[in-house]
Amino acid sequence: MKLDGMAEAFVDLQAQDATADLSHAEWLGLLIDREVATRNTRRSQTRMRAAKLRHIGAAIEDVDFRTPRKLDRALFQQLATGRWIKGARNLMITGPCGVGKTWLACALGQKACRDNLTVIYQRLPRLFADLDLAHGDGRFPRLFRSLVRADLLILDDWGPDRLTAGQRRDLMEIVEDRHGRGSILITSQLPVAAWHDVIDEPTFADAVLDRLVHNAYRLELDGHSMRRSTDATEQVDEGPTP
Repeated sequence: MKLDGMAEAFVDLQAQDATADLSHAEWLGLLIDREVATRNTRRSQTRMRAAKLRHIGAAIEDVDFRTPRKLDRALFQQLATGRWIKGARNLMITGPCGVGKTWLACALGQKACRDNLTVIYQRLPRLFADLDLAHGDGRFPRLFRSLVRADLLILDDWGPDRLTAGQRRDLMEIVEDRHGRGSILITSQLPVAAWHDVIDEPTFADAVLDRLVHNAYRLELDGHSMRRSTDATEQVDEGPTP
């Protein structure tokens, strides 16, 4: 029956003298609670594996609000509730290199996984390369469906290179299909005002940015790099457990 949580709880309870006086209903309640918790943990772990977050250890509980980088604490705590994802709103995180944009995006992605939401993380340069290959080998429909069906799509490292015609079309299709149905989180070193030039075609740029920005929250960071100079993985310091 695959009731592993209940089985483990039964063994644990039997080993505790204090549970001898529990009624059958109390025993059953404890067993069911453990089974529910075990299943929720497994589902969360499955969603985390599927998300492929760059910083798998990033968590909203470890966000560093002490370092001066203009991180709006009240807004971030509001975003951490996940209501913006359930409302299919977007989020733009901008700022210079090393201030923790990707880490914060992954922390919000991890919280979404814990909240029973589906998440996909993609670095935009790599995603565009994969989409280009997928057009030729027949994988495009399946890849496209996965990108548009997730509750939260994290697109990391927008710009500074201008998009090609094919990249503009693919981005427009993704944004259009997700509009009003799912959230997009974009990180970029460029301010949002410069994104029009990155898209590099006025009609596409107006259409894409209208769908991305009009209902989006913005975290606009600034400050010095938080990266450890000796960290080969480019992990960002964010608290006691980076």
